[in-house]
Order: sequence, then C-alpha cells, then structure tokens
Amino acid sequence: MATECRLATRESNLRTHSLSLIALSKNPGLNASGRSFAGERETRRPLAGGIPSREREMDESFLVMLSNLLHLQNHLDPTSSLFSSDAGATSSASLPTSTTSPSSLLTASSAAPLLFFTIASVLSFVASSKPSRNPKRSSSPSSSSSSSFDSLSSPSNHSLSAFRALSTDLIWSLDPPSRDAHWRSSYGLSYPVFTTVVDKLKPHIAQSNLSLPPDYAVAMVLSRLFHGFSAKTLARRHKLDPYLVSKITNMVTRLLATKLYPEFIKIPAGRRRLHETTQAFEELTSLPNLCGAIDSTPVRVRRLPNDVSDPSSYVCKYGFPAIQLQVVADHKKVFWDVCVKAPGGVDDATHFRDSVLYHKLMSGDVVWDKVVNVRGHPVRPYLVGDWCFPLLSFLLTPFSGNGRGTPAQNTFDAALMKGRSTVVEAIGLLKGRWKILQNLNVGVHHAPQTIVACCVLHNLCQIAREPEPPIWKEPEESGPPPRVLESERSFYYYDYNFTMWSSDVTARHIEVPSLS
Repeated sequence: MATECRLATRESNLRTHSLSLIALSKNPGLNASGRSFAGERETRRPLAGGIPSREREMDESFLVMLSNLLHLQNHLDPTSSLFSSDAGATSSASLPTSTTSPSSLLTASSAAPLLFFTIASVLSFVASSKPSRNPKRSSSPSSSSSSSFDSLSSPSNHSLSAFRALSTDLIWSLDPPSRDAHWRSSYGLSYPVFTTVVDKLKPHIAQSNLSLPPDYAVAMVLSRLFHGFSAKTLARRHKLDPYLVSKITNMVTRLLATKLYPEFIKIPAGRRRLHETTQAFEELTSLPNLCGAIDSTPVRVRRLPNDVSDPSSYVCKYGFPAIQLQVVADHKKVFWDVCVKAPGGVDDATHFRDSVLYHKLMSGDVVWDKVVNVRGHPVRPYLVGDWCFPLLSFLLTPFSGNGRGTPAQNTFDAALMKGRSTVVEAIGLLKGRWKILQNLNVGVHHAPQTIVACCVLHNLCQIAREPEPPIWKEPEESGPPPRVLESERSFYYYDYNFTMWSSDVTARHIEVPSLS
C-alpha cells in the first residue's frame, strides 16, 4: 500500500511538471513555476559583485534544466518498481490508452520520456536566455561599449585579453579624443603614434621569438617608461616574471635606440630643413644662421651596482648618482643629436669633446652649405650653449654667466640664452613625459639605451604635435667656463671684430645680408 502511494505521488508530480513544461514551450515568457521572466526581471535586484541580469537568467535556466533532468532520473530510476509489470499494469489501467498524452509518455518504457524532457529543457533554456525586449532594460551600443571600455581599461586590468579587446574590438567604438586621452594616460602618447611605433618595431620583435604579441610588449614597455615603474611593479601588474619584464624592456629600448634612432634623430643637413631651422631661430633670437641649441643634463640613477669601480664618478654636480645626457635641439624642441657616454660626474665640456658630434664638426664631416656674410666674415651654421661649453666657431657661448658684461654684451647674451631655452624646454618635456628619467630604475649597463629610447619617443611626440606635459624643472647651472684645448685653438674665437659683431647684431638689429 505504501509503495502504491509513493508511485501515485511521483506520477502526480511528474504530470504537473510536464504540463508546466508544455505551457513553457507555448509561452517562452513563462518559467517553470508559471511566473513570467519579464516580471522576474522587473523585480530582480542587482547581486553583489555586479553580476549582469542576463547571466543571472541563464543561471536560473540552468537550474530549471537540471531540475527537469533530476525529475526524469527519479522517474526512470532502474531500482524503482515503476517499470515493473505490476506498476506498469496499474499505471496503464489508470490512464486512457486511446490517446497519447505527456503523462502517458512519462509512464512508457521507451525513449520518449527522455526525448520529451530534453526538448522541454532546451526550450526552457532558450526562452530564458533571450535578451529582454523591455526598452527600459536595453542599453544603447555606445553605452554598452563605454561600460566595456571602462571595465577593460580599469587600473587593475592589465591582462593580455583585456589589452587585445581594448586595442581591437573597443578602440574604434570610441571617439578619437577619448581614445587618444586614454592611450596618453596609459602609455604617454596617442593611439596613432603608438601604432606607428608598433609597426616599425614589429618586424624586429618577431625575429626574437617572443612569447608575447609585439603590440602588447611595446605597450608594456611604454607604460614603464611613462609611469616610471620598476620591473617588479610592472611584473605584478601584468602577472609576469620580473626577469621577463626586464628582458622585454631591454629588447624594446634597444630597438628604439638603434633601429629608430637614424630615422627620427638626424642632423639638419638638408638645405630645406636647415633653412627652416635657421630662419625660425633668427625670428626668435635675431641671431643669423643659428641651427641648434646644445645642453647637458644628469639623469638620476636609483642605485649603482656593487661592481662599479669608482662610484664617486657618477655623482653629478647636484649631489646624486647620474648618467650624463647631452642633446642638441631645434626650434621645435626636436632633438637632432643625442649622446650618452659619460657618468654624471663628468663636466659638460669633457662630455661634449668625447661625443661623435664634436669630432664630426671638428673634422668637417658635417657639411652645411648655408653660409651668411656678416661684415666680411663668412659665418656657417652654429650652435649655442651656456658657459659650460667651449667657445668655438661652430659653438657660441655667452660673454658672461652673471650679466656683468657691457650693455651690448648682455643684450647678446640674452638673445643667445633665448635660443638656448629651446633645448632647456625640450629636456624638461623629455623628463616630464617619460618619468623613468626622473629616477632611472634600470641597470647602469642598460641606462644609455633606455635614455636614448626616451629621446626617440620624445621626437615622435613632438613631430606628431602631441600635447606637451608639464616641464620638469632642474636647478640652474653654474660653474667656470672650460679651458681651451690646443687642438681647438684654430676654432677658438679671439677675434675682437667677431665679438663686437655678435653684440651689434642684437643691440642694433642690423639687417643680415643675403646668402652668399
């Protein structure tokens, strides 16, 4: 008697569940309990952790499907007496045999129950997984892409998958100003400049058999140079090994310093560029044929290795360990020469005399055809620098570093320092944008290529007219003028007429003769 009651109860439950599934297949808006999915979506509240409503609906539909299969399993349990001859006879006697109903399918000893419940469960899952048609719940593509962009570009999301989705799927759904603003805040340059760097480095990175995609590796290195991260910090952000981060940084900076240097850092030897540069400097300073400004700056090193033979040689004039950087900039604050060959304790004149540019200018390898004639003196293009550099035919320096000269000399010095201000601002932009140069956290042996790589990136940003960051300020320089070497005496200006000419050019603003 107890067995018959259990069988009858089980049959009633299965019949009720079958009818609800039939109603569900006819009306996909209902769930297994008879309530509408739309009504449930209207009353659901967001769960903790921000799980999307569609994912919650799919989870509930999975539960419905599992519930159906569990009911089927309980009904078709081989250990049950439901399919015994007695139970089968009892069930057959209690149901009509002339019609086929879902409840009769449940009591049949064929594959029909399994097929029915499978189809019903699939229909339940498909109905619940459809997106809501309620306009209040639907979101526009722009808002959806914006939310996806925010989630992928969050400060804590630096995975390869997030970068790939951001750089391929979502990047074109944003307007260019928002896209470039995000790229500058992450990598220090806009998206078009970033793609330029990647396209030029991709063939060389591909030859290294790197396990990471080239654009992801370049983005990781740019974020380190821009934010000044250490290798350990960057490794934690990207969930990589610090050794791999250092290896990728060394590879990308080496490629920037060697493969891209000849293309983006060049002496203005062409007539068109040289004329444009000298004309712009003349408008700025009233000095004719000025083609560049030179200056040196120490790049602070976070720590020196223990195997350095003379640590004191790295201590610069400001009192911290550094690497000496010498640059020449034009009127657009674009570097056309970079030299990193000395520790921070070396003075500017010594570093300049050890540079390739100095030897080219001394030997005449640099051919500048533009010559102006001033008071009978042929004047070729020249540089301007401060009093820490030697006074040469191709390098003019101030009469006095403290403004104690004659009025004409002080006027000339002011004009000369105005031309020199371009390289000072260029160095300030360099350190302001690439913050790793404010406190260099790479090995001393890799420091030169890292500094040169930042100079190449600086030129890319200036050529592309990227927004200029706040200028990094350094203390004012001071010190005695350098002594003249014997090899430089033929290039040294003792001529009184030239010094008077230089002061007259500025004080009287005389008209410069045309090119000879």
